[in-house]
Amino acid sequence: MCLIAFAYKTHPKYRLVLIANRDEFYDRPTRSAQYWKDEGHPDIIGGKDLEAGGMWMGIHSDGRFSALTNYRDPSIQRTDPPSRGDIVLKYLTSKVGPHQYLKALNANADLYNGFNVLSGDDQDLFHYSNISNSITPIEPGVHGVSNALLNTSWPKLDKTKERLKECLSTGFTTQDLFSILSDSEQAPEEDLPSTGIPLKLEQAISPVFIKTDNYGTRSSTVLLIHMNGTIEFVERKFDLHDPSEYSEISFNL
Repeated sequence: MCLIAFAYKTHPKYRLVLIANRDEFYDRPTRSAQYWKDEGHPDIIGGKDLEAGGMWMGIHSDGRFSALTNYRDPSIQRTDPPSRGDIVLKYLTSKVGPHQYLKALNANADLYNGFNVLSGDDQDLFHYSNISNSITPIEPGVHGVSNALLNTSWPKLDKTKERLKECLSTGFTTQDLFSILSDSEQAPEEDLPSTGIPLKLEQAISPVFIKTDNYGTRSSTVLLIHMNGTIEFVERKFDLHDPSEYSEISFNL
């Protein structure tokens, strides 16, 4: 994924309100969010990267969840790295808590290209990146991560966090959250981050919802974890800019 914004322990009804967009090439095969029964993991929910076999975001029926973004820096690309989608999947198929998993991940995290990962359970939430090599407990508040480190100020991340804060102050709906994720306005050139890619491309992928000829936002996801233990996982999958599938799964811890 390329954009995650979330409110953690700041709302009287929800322990977590998380919204995310996954950006990918349109020709990369992808399965929409569902239970991973065919893979022998009937307690795991999430989409699937059908090319590498991993997942960018998912949740286990025991309340453990994880979401990942790539870290953009063309100068530090590894040769033949493992898929970063394995990071989320291995956590959800393990039997350990988030901090223990991230400590183990840190031992071989340099094998992967740059990434950020959020991993949590019904008690705690942590951020880890193999760029900073640090495990950070998430404090209550509104946070976000795109293709830089946690809470790095980028135009689309700042905008998304601000709109999420506005939603939290009202009686919001799932549709309101998806509306935040559908913003396709490009950032002004003077506000763009410098990540080592051409300026024209930097601007083309600066919106919250990306649309280019061969690459763009492939799915939008809303994850709601209620204080009473109800969990809602809602995904909209896109094919060449247009909605193609809608998945909504709810369960109780």
